[in-house]
Amino acid sequence: MKTIITIGRQFGSGGREVGKSLAESYGIPYYDRDLITRVSKESGLCEEMIASNDERPTNSFLYNLVMDTYSFGYNSSSFADMPLSHKVFLAQFDTIKNVAREGACVIVGRCADYALEERDDVVNVFIHAREEDRIARIMTRHSVNEKSARDMMNKEDRKRQSYYNYYTGKKWGRADTYDLSVDSGKLGIDGTVKLISQFVDDFENAQ
Repeated sequence: MKTIITIGRQFGSGGREVGKSLAESYGIPYYDRDLITRVSKESGLCEEMIASNDERPTNSFLYNLVMDTYSFGYNSSSFADMPLSHKVFLAQFDTIKNVAREGACVIVGRCADYALEERDDVVNVFIHAREEDRIARIMTRHSVNEKSARDMMNKEDRKRQSYYNYYTGKKWGRADTYDLSVDSGKLGIDGTVKLISQFVDDFENAQ
């Protein structure tokens, strides 16, 4: 196994469970929220600060500032003067690139597909499902009623969409943005993992 798998996901689609299961089946590292700890160690930023800005939407002004800085490089002086959300974005990108250099792994969210777009050993997956399927999962997982689950779903999806679209210039959730888009509601978690595994295996065999 040598492929890096990135997973974008709608809230309530089970993307985290799919990612964990894939990592376990292949015996490779899994990175999601625990990536924050490594970003903190490598950047020197406080974990709480990183967590509070993790996958948070930004505005177009900050997006342009980040892209200019990331494109042309930055030094310790310019980094010190950046807005906190800018620092977190750059630190996460650097850490994602570092973990990818270490070998095969599964990375959930955080524009990992964009951070690794220049590599040819990456499979980018998006997990989605019908609203009713996602709401049912959210209600069970978070012990909330249907209205609260729907509100959570809409809020989280808007946040992820805004963050992804600004920082990548691509469209979050659109099929042609990814290598594979899977409806976990129709296949279930196990079926989704099986389909992605087959895709990854075929991808590796074709290399």
